[in-house]
Amino acid sequence: MISVIVAAAAAWVFGAVWYGVMGKTWMEAAELSEAQIEKNRKNISAFVGSFIMALLVAGMMRHVFASSGIDTLNKGLMTGLGLGLFIATPWITTNYLFAQRRPMLIVIDGIYATGGCVIMGIVLTLL
Repeated sequence: MISVIVAAAAAWVFGAVWYGVMGKTWMEAAELSEAQIEKNRKNISAFVGSFIMALLVAGMMRHVFASSGIDTLNKGLMTGLGLGLFIATPWITTNYLFAQRRPMLIVIDGIYATGGCVIMGIVLTLL
């Protein structure tokens, strides 16, 4: 259980760093203004909700890893990469295509989803 919490926290922190670095570009791609972002910073439910979602992903990844015998750093990294690139990112892409979102938003959010899965995969195999 601790591995799931640490994996979720690590991916969540990665998200904070990633969107901190990509902030202006992401805001433009998401068509959000500074005022909208500032208002959302005060919305604690977005932060709590995103951590709960990270817990769900990490918990399912832990289950997949245990069921599949994924128990080494390399296997965890590669499986996380595969889950991010070939499950999470295509799902995000499908949603954004129908929502007519900008391609750059797909790239930014796809990199986050993939990076988060890689980090979770590494943590889950190390703990």
